[in-house]
Amino acid sequence: MKIALYPGSFDPVTYGHLDTAKRATRIFDRVIMAVFDRPSKNLLFSTSERLELLQTSIETTARLEATSYAKLTIDYAREVGAVAIVRGLRAAGDFEHEFQIAQANQYLDSSIEMVILMASRQFSFLSSSVVREIAAFGGDVGELVPPQVATALQRKYAVPRS
Repeated sequence: MKIALYPGSFDPVTYGHLDTAKRATRIFDRVIMAVFDRPSKNLLFSTSERLELLQTSIETTARLEATSYAKLTIDYAREVGAVAIVRGLRAAGDFEHEFQIAQANQYLDSSIEMVILMASRQFSFLSSSVVREIAAFGGDVGELVPPQVATALQRKYAVPRS
């Protein structure tokens, strides 16, 4: 069984992430979407919230599973028996970052391949930060994220009544 690890902060998970993961299941028998619990980012959702949103977003998709981890990605890939790490590439600006990650992972363990999937055209502009910004200003994110994620974003950005 060929296992791939698809790591990310998923803050929040978007339809772009889910598209990449589903397409990866065409290549791999099992794809583990793994929420990194200590990314060096300002996070809107806690690790447990991000994991719960991800789990509910993939619950009906065969061969996808969600988990979280708190170690080097390459070490977690080894731990779960992954033969590859999947990453998505939206635009040219992502390339350098993904290239550096791929090179570092190859240095750490050359037996685990990096598989970069180009974003589907309809998701090439989509990132978690774009979704957060739209939601923060009350914009409609319903076509960008699963319904439970849109609801969670509305709750996070709700203006408290005085």
